[in-house]
Amino acid sequence: MARCVKAVILWMGVRWWANRSPIRSGPEGSSRNEIWFGLPPAPYFSLKRGFVFTSVNSLISPDNSVVTGRGPLEHGYQVLARRYRPGRFSDLIGQDAMVRTLTNAFVSGRLAHAFLLTGVRGVGKTTTARIIARALNCTNTDNGDHGSKIEPCGSCENCTAISNGSHVDVLEMDAASRTGVDDIRELIDGVRYLPTYGRYKVYIIDEVHMLSVNAFSALLKTLEEPPPRVTFIFATTEVRKIPVTVISRCQRFDLRRVDTEILTSHFTKIAGAEGSNFDTQALALIVRAADGSVRDGLSLLDQAISHANGDIVSIELVREMIGLADQARVFDLLEEVLKGEIGPALSQLNEQYQAGAEPLVVVQDLLTITHWLTRLKLDPDSIDLVGPPGVDVARGREMADKLGMADLTRVWQMLLKGHNEVGLATSPLEATEMLLVRLAFVADLPSPADLVRKLTEEGSSSHVPKEIPADSVSDSDNQTVAVLTNKSTIIPTEPAPELETIALPSNFAAAVRMFADHGKMRLYTNLQDHVHLVRFEPGRIELRLGESAPNHLASNLGKYLHEWTGRRWVVAVSDRVGELTLAEQELAQEHQRKTEAAQDPAVRALLDAFPGAEIKRVRNRGGRKPTEMEENST
Repeated sequence: MARCVKAVILWMGVRWWANRSPIRSGPEGSSRNEIWFGLPPAPYFSLKRGFVFTSVNSLISPDNSVVTGRGPLEHGYQVLARRYRPGRFSDLIGQDAMVRTLTNAFVSGRLAHAFLLTGVRGVGKTTTARIIARALNCTNTDNGDHGSKIEPCGSCENCTAISNGSHVDVLEMDAASRTGVDDIRELIDGVRYLPTYGRYKVYIIDEVHMLSVNAFSALLKTLEEPPPRVTFIFATTEVRKIPVTVISRCQRFDLRRVDTEILTSHFTKIAGAEGSNFDTQALALIVRAADGSVRDGLSLLDQAISHANGDIVSIELVREMIGLADQARVFDLLEEVLKGEIGPALSQLNEQYQAGAEPLVVVQDLLTITHWLTRLKLDPDSIDLVGPPGVDVARGREMADKLGMADLTRVWQMLLKGHNEVGLATSPLEATEMLLVRLAFVADLPSPADLVRKLTEEGSSSHVPKEIPADSVSDSDNQTVAVLTNKSTIIPTEPAPELETIALPSNFAAAVRMFADHGKMRLYTNLQDHVHLVRFEPGRIELRLGESAPNHLASNLGKYLHEWTGRRWVVAVSDRVGELTLAEQELAQEHQRKTEAAQDPAVRALLDAFPGAEIKRVRNRGGRKPTEMEENST
């Protein structure tokens, strides 16, 4: 008897050591799987029956019967995301390209030894990995009941064990909790052994991007040339964090978000199978909140069924449950804001907030509707453009016709900036209200082109713009204009008389300009910046050089003037202060022109209409018509 007890204790110790496996359950619904090393499970001790050996993942019920599989979970409730998890390739939705590629690979026998499945949450990465594992190890694939030789039957011993997470040759690893190189080393040590029960040994590593750099390096050689009948399947939501050397050794599949129509049809079938009645708009709201994720949508569907408790699932119930705003009411909110009626707009916002709508979601819906209106503005006859739920397309076209493209782009920019502000604000509701206030008051302001047209028409009928003195106009220009910071407003004045050209320069500025006309730009710049004129007369220049003036500047001045004019020039350097340099004189004249232009009634009206604007520069241009100015401002 003592020997039997010692043997049992030794057996249980070996069993405990065997369970020290790095293979554990993965995130997002991955099932538990452990390496058993071919040992039977630990015995169950009962005072009436003694030690009882049961199968993997089995339990002993109170009536002494063995319950296989998941135990109490088989008799309890199972969420919709697990109950309706696809078991065959044909059950996968929204991933037609991947399904077609894998199907053809199984038929032709061109199966890769490593797969990389990437995509957002809830689109079927782990599910696809398990289907591949079942298809590789299914023993009834030649059965024609399912209409395909590559679809797993789901009823053989291997398929059942893989579904229950108890297959010894299909090992799932959670890379989020087993990130080190030691974990990968233990996994690689088991690769060299042949499959125990199935035809292939399959390693499924979920969230593979969480592995460390050393772990990836340790996996490279085995991943490139694995032993026969070994398949690696990686699943990740962050493919950019995986080294390129790993990606290049795998056959990559990018699982896309499931389209709205496919999700709606899928959820309708499941709701019917569950015996629940859903309002069409309520189901559309759940699909919208799912954002292309099947699992997220099924979780919301499950929650809505429980919330309704046998009643019809209405849109008000779903909106109250998940806190989404009604986009039809958000459209009304945007319409009130663009009319400048801020009072009713704030009341609507507060009503939606009290109904459970998050302010950040409201701003996101405003962005979505603005983008939709812009698309309608650009292509009113588009039939493929899907509008927000509950908003009539004809109503959207009517609103888009009333708005200009400049208005829509301005609203988009303000909403985009406000979205970040609301997300960072300590009080999102108050931040959203201030955003709507800014939008409402900006809606009352005219566009720059309209303001220019209005001021130009009023100016031509009531007064003549003040003329800027002709002495501030250069020789080559015939009209002076004032340019504001926003680059959209130009106020013309009467053209100045043209200056008569002469053979010899009449002043020092004209002499310096000859250097620019002949391409001597370095000398031209130095003469403008470093020369103070003391006296000028044709054939003689008296000047003072600045401290930074280069050598031989005076001699070069006389040399080139003699060459270009055919007359000898005497250049004398003086110690007298002299005038300002030409560059300093230009700055002074520019300041004077700004001051005089600011006194013009039309320019002053522009500055008052755009707070914070200033006259940046006054320059000379040819005459323009108001229509040409409007096109340039746009």
